[in-house]
Order: sequence, then C-alpha cells, then structure tokens
Amino acid sequence: MRRSKTVRARSVTAVALLASCAAVLGAGSPQGAVLPAAERAAAAPRAGQQEQRQEQDGPCDVYKSVPPSGEDGPAVKAIKAKRSLVIGIDLNSYRWGARNPNTGQLEGFDIDLAKAIGTAIMGDPDKVVLKSVPTADRIKFIQDGKVDLIVRTMTITCKRMEEVAFSRPYFTITQRVVVPKSSPAKNLDEALTDRTVCAAAGSSAADLLKTRPVKQLVTPENNLDCLVLMQLGKVEATMTDDVLAASQAAQDQTVRVVDGEVQPGVMGVAMLRSSPDLTARVNQVLADYYASGAWRGTYDRWLKPYLLNDADHYWPAAH
Repeated sequence: MRRSKTVRARSVTAVALLASCAAVLGAGSPQGAVLPAAERAAAAPRAGQQEQRQEQDGPCDVYKSVPPSGEDGPAVKAIKAKRSLVIGIDLNSYRWGARNPNTGQLEGFDIDLAKAIGTAIMGDPDKVVLKSVPTADRIKFIQDGKVDLIVRTMTITCKRMEEVAFSRPYFTITQRVVVPKSSPAKNLDEALTDRTVCAAAGSSAADLLKTRPVKQLVTPENNLDCLVLMQLGKVEATMTDDVLAASQAAQDQTVRVVDGEVQPGVMGVAMLRSSPDLTARVNQVLADYYASGAWRGTYDRWLKPYLLNDADHYWPAAH
C-alpha cells in the first residue's frame, strides 16, 4: 500500500522515552486549573459488556449506530468529488497513533484502522489524508469541517452522541491510572486522593476526575503531555484509557499502572451527525475489517504484548 498523505504533524518537544518494554497491564497547555475536591465516585471493576452499556454517562445506548451499508450516499459522494477523505488521528500515543522516530512512518492500531477505512471508502490510499488532531479538539474539528472522520481512541458517551455521530464500537476500555514507579500508591484511590493528577483536556478521564477528590487537575492537549509532566515531576499521576495507560508504561519503563479501574466504555469512529450514509459506510468497513481477521491482526501486532488479553476481550460484541 502506498503511504497515505499526512497533513500537519504536531511536534512534541519534551522528553518522552521510546523504550522497548515488557507486558505491563496485569489485572491546550500544561498548566491546569485547581478544582475543588468532590465526593469520590464509586469504582467499578471491568465487567461484561452489558454492564459497560449501563455504566455510561446517561440513558443512551452507546452501541447504537446506523446499519452498515456498502452504498455511497450524498456525504460519501461529496467526499469522493473533492478527491480526498480527511481522517483525524493521534500522533502522540505509542502503539495507537505515533510517528516512528527511526522511519518517519505513522504507525499504530488506530493508524492501521484509519488507513483501512479510508482506502475502502476512497478506493485509493493516495486519496486518504491523515491529519493530527489534539484530544481537546476532536469534536470541534468534525463540526468545523476540518476532518471527515476521527479515528483517535475516542470514547463514545451520551454527551458526545449529541454533538457527533459514532460508528458501531470497535474497542472496549476502562479508565486506569499511571504513576511513577517511585510512587507509594498501591491502587487507584491512593494514586488520586489529594494528588496532582493529569488527564488530556476533553477526555473522558478529565470529566471523571472532576468527580474525584484530587488536589489539582492538570489538563494539557494530549495524553503524551501528561507523561512528560510526570517525567518532569510536575504531576503525580495520569488517568487515561487502560489501553493508553499500557502504551505509556510501554513507552517509559519508569512509570507503572496501579491496580484498579473505573468507568467501562467503548471507542468508536466519530463524524458529522448529518452524514448517516458515511456512518453506514464506516460500519460496513468495520464489519469487514473484523470478519477478515485484520482487526485481530493489528491488535496482535501493536497491543497484545502490552495488554496480555486475547483480542476477543476488547472487541465489543454486537447489540
């Protein structure tokens, strides 16, 4: 496959370590606002996928999406007419979406998925544009027409479903906490209570931390910034998706993931609510991608060494 075009790669100027690693999961601006401590939210262990649906932030069904279709509707035809499909991606999450410093290539689980979706819809990888999007700006980039799709570890929530449309879920997650190995914290509660904690602005973790008794919440643009701030000793912990927590511990062997997880959820591909035919096409690509074994293959390549579980543990069952 020819390399997809890339528009605007966000430069990272800090000291993230790209170290080789062992398996790690067994069981904007860097200045953040100080938030008052709130009553502790009840922790929820990873449960079955029915519980994941019930644990979302409202009465919606986060598994609900339009039926898959291989037909080109008006939104898809308009994209083809402009001869480019612009997909928002991450360039700051090791093993999910990042630029390999040795080869210059974009690589990771979501990069593979974005390329597969784009190529299936456009029929030509050279008509797929991958565009770096900060965590905090994912919805804004869709609504402003800067991207057609977002494939960037985006959790489906009831609030977000009111602002953008989502594909069927393609990955199950929970929220976990990363700390320096020197931290005395043994579990999630100890890592958060009265601590300076980091989460990317606009992330599900940032919303959740507003309900926890942290001393200070720091919300930079991206998850990698949290790792850098932790390396610099400016924050004591980071909350993020379990899969991104694993990638941070894989990227830097001076940090670890503490015991405990909360808020089961699922990730999906986001796009405009006014383009249901595009959502249907994406859902068809996701169905084909999984059925062909490609989803499992890219999971085994990028994530299995760090997550330990088999791929089926993370594929959301159809509802």
